[in-house]
Amino acid sequence: MFGPQVPTVPVTEIADDTYLLDVREDDEWTAGHAPDAHHLSMTELPARLAEVPTDREVAVICRSGGRSAQVVAYLMNNGWDQVRNADGGMRQWAAVGRPVVDTEGRPGQVI
Repeated sequence: MFGPQVPTVPVTEIADDTYLLDVREDDEWTAGHAPDAHHLSMTELPARLAEVPTDREVAVICRSGGRSAQVVAYLMNNGWDQVRNADGGMRQWAAVGRPVVDTEGRPGQVI
């Protein structure tokens, strides 16, 4: 009815070698993000699509999972097959104790 279901991955199962794509806005990223994440806001994605790898696992994350689910669907429609939505987003990431840093590398917060 609404197309294929967007595949998800629990934040606790995102491996260190997974390309973690954070699609939140600049202020959200600045306040706090996963240390090894790559930032590309959702609105910039179409113009910078080539920056997202196609040869490895990609996990897409936002604050709670809504925007990242849209990005996963967009990537899947554009040929990505190793892409998953980080279930629960950065809120869940922080809740399970995974590290969050600000742009200076200090402890960050999810906004």
